[in-house]
Amino acid sequence: MKICFTASKAPDAQDAFRTLTKRYGNYPAADAEVIVALGGDGLMLDTLRDNFERPLKVFGMNRGTVGFLMNEFMEDDLEQRINAAQQVTLHPLRMDAEARDGTVTRALAINEVSLLRQKAQAAKIRITIDGIVRLEELVCDGVLIATPAGSTAYNLSAHGPIIPLGAGVLALTPISAFRPRRWRGALLPHEAKIEFEVLNPEKRPTSATADSTEVRDIVRVKVREDRTVALTLLYDPQHNLEERVLKEQFAP
Repeated sequence: MKICFTASKAPDAQDAFRTLTKRYGNYPAADAEVIVALGGDGLMLDTLRDNFERPLKVFGMNRGTVGFLMNEFMEDDLEQRINAAQQVTLHPLRMDAEARDGTVTRALAINEVSLLRQKAQAAKIRITIDGIVRLEELVCDGVLIATPAGSTAYNLSAHGPIIPLGAGVLALTPISAFRPRRWRGALLPHEAKIEFEVLNPEKRPTSATADSTEVRDIVRVKVREDRTVALTLLYDPQHNLEERVLKEQFAP
């Protein structure tokens, strides 16, 4: 099997990289059948982002901390594990963020697209869904739109819902909302087109972030799921991602 190994800079990940490449070899990504990512969730996201244009499968093994997106690390039987693994297909969000100077930045996000205030004053944001204004003014620290895979990350810490991977919905979640005080967000169909408009951006500057791509001083952000991009993750049958997302809903 042609495996491309990649690893974070953490000592445990680097030790695993040296051991596994010596045992299984190491192919360039362009020639590989599968990528094995050694590290934590951050490395997994970086690996997926680096291969948006390649239809490669990624098998992660945890050499980081949380490792929610990773399999358990084991040196033995790697090829057998990869052959027996279950596939999970993810579709990222596509962000078009327009800044005050008129420039537009486009980026893909596997977890979420988030808007955050840049200074002490709260942000004021208008939310439009499929061309209809659904919330005229949200006064908040920020707001985010999360994929099912990202619903257990920043979205969950902002008290958003956990979404099963096959649910076909996105989570729209406010971050420290002040007005409307009782609004807790919404679940949207995955094909929804979301637009955020920053109100009074000169006085209340706001940034937008698609995973790790940040744009400052934005005036408008458009977000939609991009089904033309399909990311394939591989998981041990007893440790699959769908089961972990389900278990998170019952975590104490």
